[in-house]
Amino acid sequence: QVQLVESGGGSVQPGGSLRLSCVASGLDLGYYVMAWFRQAPGLERERVGYIYMTDGIVSYGDSVKGRFTLSRDKAKNTAFLQMNSLRPEDTAVYYCAADPSPVKLLTQGPKYWGQGTQVTVSS
Repeated sequence: QVQLVESGGGSVQPGGSLRLSCVASGLDLGYYVMAWFRQAPGLERERVGYIYMTDGIVSYGDSVKGRFTLSRDKAKNTAFLQMNSLRPEDTAVYYCAADPSPVKLLTQGPKYWGQGTQVTVSS
């Protein structure tokens, strides 16, 4: 059974940082593309970015460029989302997701999803 489990969410003041982790079981993430999405109440789901687990190539959404960093630890079957300079508009439920096909991930959506972790940025 494939599972993606996020952790690291919480509440932080504007300008603060959080690091999210996504641990996979039941599959070898080394052959996958891992993406992070977020969804705030009343808004559409937004793709934050994605990383090729094979070689670490990354891509970021415009709203997080320069503030968020994707990374991975293949040995631990884990992907990370480092979030710096957080803003109130970053408040959302953050999901990690994985698919072996980057094309499918970008066009149809990933095959596997985590349960999500809440990030709240507020003073």
